[in-house]
Amino acid sequence: MSNLDSAQSLKAKFGDLISGPAEFRGEITLHIADAERMAEVCAFAKNDLGFDYLVDLSSLDHYGEDPRWTLVYELRNLSTNAELRLKTDVSEEKSELPSVLSVWATANWHEREIYDMMGLRFKGHPDLRRILMWEGYPYHPLRKDFPLAGKPTNVPEVAFTEITPMEGGPFVTLPSSGDAVSREPRVRTPEE
Repeated sequence: MSNLDSAQSLKAKFGDLISGPAEFRGEITLHIADAERMAEVCAFAKNDLGFDYLVDLSSLDHYGEDPRWTLVYELRNLSTNAELRLKTDVSEEKSELPSVLSVWATANWHEREIYDMMGLRFKGHPDLRRILMWEGYPYHPLRKDFPLAGKPTNVPEVAFTEITPMEGGPFVTLPSSGDAVSREPRVRTPEE
């Protein structure tokens, strides 16, 4: 079954819930209107269409717009190499959608990362805890309203807030007016 055939099967099954397909450079994208039904759509894509691998689950922050977030599910059928992209929008006041962990086990890490970095919650996820930041960290660093320089922390010895000094380790370039080749750490001898 081709990418377009899969998209048409999803559209036939779910009707107006799905808009598209949009095709760009041979890639097919479908937009799911109701994020609450995303797990149902994903289960159909896996069980009936053979999309047995969740390649990636990512999130986009449209800060200042409503809905604020878009979630993007990249699916692959490993036997036919067909690929399909599913997108859904989540509003800031909702900021929660059903987990697809029951469909693909690999969603565990993807959903935890999105929770940690963006603050979106997944209903039904059995272990929704931070994966990159420490427990108790009050912010979500990939949100567009998070300052680029970061925020100070009140957790001493766990994270520092000062700029890391350039202490001359093996991967630090040397300040000079020379060219980039002469400053490259891999060409220096240990004595330099």
